[in-house]
Amino acid sequence: MPDAVSRDVEPFRRGFEGLLPEHIGLRLVSVEAELIVGEIDVRRELCTAPGLMHGGAIMAFADTLGAVGTSANLPPGAGTTTIESKTNFFRGGAEGTTLRGECRPMHRGRRTQVWQTTILNPEGKLVAQVTQTQMVL
Repeated sequence: MPDAVSRDVEPFRRGFEGLLPEHIGLRLVSVEAELIVGEIDVRRELCTAPGLMHGGAIMAFADTLGAVGTSANLPPGAGTTTIESKTNFFRGGAEGTTLRGECRPMHRGRRTQVWQTTILNPEGKLVAQVTQTQMVL
């Protein structure tokens, strides 16, 4: 695994082009070995009634951040895929706000990595906590 402290976010952003992360509006803010940060605007098309972000959209946001974290920590030529994900929801993400995702590694092994993503509302209150396991391919 690379010991890089910080990575250029542009290759990851380009990798989103035409794919789900781009369609949901995920903005990658920073990529570091120990912390991946992203933001997403809660738009109407990502909501379920009554104006709250759909749980699946929250999970897709978190899953992408965990995949970026794993990818940023892989040896050259390796890939990754999610093999398990668990989400706890604590409050809704209100339409018209921006949610922040902070993703940190819990385990970075040769065959799997486990990442935990904290989703926060603009007031810094916990919206969801996602723990996912990524297989190293």
